[in-house]
Amino acid sequence: MSTVPLPAISVVGIGADGWDGLPENSRRTLRTADVLIGGPRQLDLLPPAECPGERITWPSPLRPAVPGLFAAYEGRRIAVLASGDPMFYGIGRTLAETIGADRLHVLPHPSSVSYACARLGWALEAVETVTLVGRPLASLTAALHDGRRLLVLSSSRHTPGQVAALLREKGYGGSRMRVLEQLAGRHERIVDGTADAWPDEERLDALNVIALDCVRAPDALRLGAVPGLPDEAYEHDGQLTKRYVRAATLAALAPAPGELLWDVGGGSGSIGIEWLRTHRSCQAIAVEKDPERAARIGRNAVTLGVVPRLRVVTGPAPEALAELPAPDAIFIGGGLTAPGLLDACWDALPVGGRLVANTVTLESEALLADRYRRHGGELVRLAVAQAVPVGGFTGWRQAMPVTQWSVTKSGVGA
Repeated sequence: MSTVPLPAISVVGIGADGWDGLPENSRRTLRTADVLIGGPRQLDLLPPAECPGERITWPSPLRPAVPGLFAAYEGRRIAVLASGDPMFYGIGRTLAETIGADRLHVLPHPSSVSYACARLGWALEAVETVTLVGRPLASLTAALHDGRRLLVLSSSRHTPGQVAALLREKGYGGSRMRVLEQLAGRHERIVDGTADAWPDEERLDALNVIALDCVRAPDALRLGAVPGLPDEAYEHDGQLTKRYVRAATLAALAPAPGELLWDVGGGSGSIGIEWLRTHRSCQAIAVEKDPERAARIGRNAVTLGVVPRLRVVTGPAPEALAELPAPDAIFIGGGLTAPGLLDACWDALPVGGRLVANTVTLESEALLADRYRRHGGELVRLAVAQAVPVGGFTGWRQAMPVTQWSVTKSGVGA
């Protein structure tokens, strides 16, 4: 039996407790490294007498510089420093994606999330983690639900104040906030309060995690976890797939983790946005020819917490589709009669991909009936009526019926 030597690049997790908190295996790796790479704060945690290797701080921007940086030190023992667990929102993922996981020997340390749950008595598997490191503040919005416990990874000492302001704006001002600083370090501290009463100028350490016990105000708009959000959740000019049709449309699109949707004729962006809310690894591209509506889609994406996973392309379809990455599913909500649109979408769809198209006009309905005859799938008519006052009584008001064609592309006759 032959033994396989360890890869040349070690990735060592380190916490706020620094050198004292490292196990002997991690210490030995750092002592014998010829080159130590990390952020200034992490490198400063290593005693020079124990770790004499050459010290290199990360360049900016980091990702494109990684291959060249490691090529420059090829043949030397390299140790990369990472905060906590390198594979949990850490540098480990970047390195695995840029130079290959097979070149890495990862030595994890407890993450800040593990320490936070230990301090709070929270079950780690029952807590959702949201990072705001390099992510927009609005991305927290989609995780807000009454009674939910969240851990938020801060980007700076200003993040807690920004989070408190967002909670107040979204009707979660009564939520309990605890800021856990320098976890496992000598200066560990917990600051406790609520979003409503959070001081604007609280002196906080840059190294912090925010624990949230979410409490929604009774009058705040309730946004559920499944498609079919209230219509009032969206800014729109009337170009909006209404709530019940939207729920049926998302059911036909059947989003799965990691998939990409084209939302063609985006209107207000509701289909793409609710596709993204089904799982945080989903992606969507909204194509909208009207610049004002395209801007509105962007605002709705911010409001409902799906930035930056929604990309908005402003331009007419099918021309605007030419350079887009291949989708897993396509929704066509407008412009069905545009020459070549249906064919372009069908051609772009890979085998196994889904296409769903909605219309309320006879002309577009004829196109869908033709495609149903040629490609199969399901052709359904969705009709919704709402109860409204009729004098002193109540009657039904019928909305325009929606014809929907949904199909999964097969390899036969595609």
